[in-house]
Amino acid sequence: MRIADKTVLVTGGNRGIGKALVEEALRRGAKRVYAGTRQPLSHSDRRVTPLTLDVTNAGHIQMAVERVESLDILINNAGVHAFDDLSDRSVLEWHLAVNFFGMYGVTRAFLPALILSGGAVVNNVSAEALAPLPLTPAYALSKAAAFNLTQSLRALLAPQGVKVHAVLTGPTDTDMTRGLDLPKASPESVARAILDGVEKEEEDIFPDPLSASMAASWRDSAVKAMERQLASFVQAA
Repeated sequence: MRIADKTVLVTGGNRGIGKALVEEALRRGAKRVYAGTRQPLSHSDRRVTPLTLDVTNAGHIQMAVERVESLDILINNAGVHAFDDLSDRSVLEWHLAVNFFGMYGVTRAFLPALILSGGAVVNNVSAEALAPLPLTPAYALSKAAAFNLTQSLRALLAPQGVKVHAVLTGPTDTDMTRGLDLPKASPESVARAILDGVEKEEEDIFPDPLSASMAASWRDSAVKAMERQLASFVQAA
């Protein structure tokens, strides 16, 4: 999978990692980059097509499907992140609506186009999918669900020629992590590493120093071996 001459859709494409992914895809020669955002977006590069896309809005998703003529790579990047203590159910439901059901809805909507192109789904989950930060448990729960969804889709869509990547991002210097006092990677470096991982066809992408420190042990872990073993049941069915 090469980014050059491909059509890419990035949700949450107006800031942070999403904005950096749009720019990195352009730098690598993408033919067309659709930037899905909740707010209006303008871009100087004619290869960029803005899409009004709130991933929790079924009408927005359908309109986006109608506007995107073809698609090679879907990057589910849109997300929300808030501090909480699990005392307010509505905060958990908000995180699940965006970070889990939003990802699910967008992926299902664009699946016919991705099957047609033999494309790829790239889900920006989080290292917190593996180990939660107790300051943001609702976020971590939603990302754990998104990671499990990613693993399931990986097995289910492989027979249809669609690759599914999980991005296990660590702390990144964006608006979302402004209140966290810890070392953070730049969005630009994370975007480069994500697209490097896609081009190398890595199933699980660890795009920053903190997450990269876990990469080797994760890929050789019993949990990863179990994922592969269970996925074989789909192939045998």
